[in-house]
Amino acid sequence: MNNIILKKGREKSVANYHPWLFSGAIGKAEGKPQPGEIVRVCDREKRFLAYGYYNSKPQIQVRLLDWTENAEIDEAWWHNKIAYSIARRRSLADDDTTDSYRLIFSESDGLPGLIVDRYADFLVLQSLTAGIVRVKQTIVEALTEQLKPSGIYERSDADIRKIEGLASSTGVLCGDKPPLPLVIAENGLKFYADITGGQKTGFYLDQRMNRLKTTGYASGLHILDCFCHTGAFSVYALRSKAKSVTMVDSSADCLELAGRNIELNNLEIGKTDLVKADVFDILRQYRDTNRRFNMIILDPPKFAKSKSQLKKALAGYKDINMLAMSILKPGGLLATFSCSGAVDNETLKTVLFWAAVDTDKQVQIIDDFHQGPDHPRLATFPEADYLGGFLCRIE
Repeated sequence: MNNIILKKGREKSVANYHPWLFSGAIGKAEGKPQPGEIVRVCDREKRFLAYGYYNSKPQIQVRLLDWTENAEIDEAWWHNKIAYSIARRRSLADDDTTDSYRLIFSESDGLPGLIVDRYADFLVLQSLTAGIVRVKQTIVEALTEQLKPSGIYERSDADIRKIEGLASSTGVLCGDKPPLPLVIAENGLKFYADITGGQKTGFYLDQRMNRLKTTGYASGLHILDCFCHTGAFSVYALRSKAKSVTMVDSSADCLELAGRNIELNNLEIGKTDLVKADVFDILRQYRDTNRRFNMIILDPPKFAKSKSQLKKALAGYKDINMLAMSILKPGGLLATFSCSGAVDNETLKTVLFWAAVDTDKQVQIIDDFHQGPDHPRLATFPEADYLGGFLCRIE
């Protein structure tokens, strides 16, 4: 096994169990480790620190796997780690109202570069790094043995693959091809999920608990659901007896599927208005025509993919929250989200402060949001905390 020797004084993050080592921390790589190969990480005096897998192409050159010197990163190790991940979601497996959730969340489950989501009887796998690609067959065997799914489908088409020097990879890994679309269950509701071509791995599983929490306030309200995608928030709101729901998205295909999701749950399609538009434009139109709502849901796509884009992203978040505040009725509710990892809840709270001052509103925060418990946030890995938001009352 090849050694990766760190520069003097760069051992702290390893000692603190952070799973990433950047190129600037690495003094030298002994031998010629190939992309994804397991390596032994050592300090300058060649004392053992951890095991990980190596790739010289990205800035994150080592992703750490185990801090125990006598560990063997073999097939049994991968099988055991996957079993632990599945066991952590046992309460979800026993919930007969929900059959779709995240089974493995990369670094937070000690398996950096691996995402596995359950959709009813099918699994969707993302192998995002060279290290995971090397052991993909072992992972498939472990999942098949432990869960016996109808099929495992690969959706390794994220941009990070290019950084790792990998091409996109999609298709059936074992078993049957999932139906298109697949019907899944979440908190007693049904949704169509497009595993093979939808956003992320087919559905926004990370918002499951936030949908439930937000729409608990929906009864009797006129609601505007912005960036509605396939309408999950709106379906929850209609179940919660919302008086009306206006659903806005720029994608006609998403809106069509949103309408089908409403019908799938035998909810009143007559209470909905499906609007194909740019959200910023339609919010300005509603402001200028004095159209008002009791609740607005803002769940935009990622505005900042990196810290270099943060300034522009914050301007976007401020603008969209100001627009929403301006068309809420007095005492109206704003559920506002950010899935930009560079924008944490403290930063988003500051954005809401700016928006409140510029619109002359009082913003009362009554709840906060994070990704669901099947997307755990590792204390030693703050980068895992990527989804946040607030439920606010606007006066």
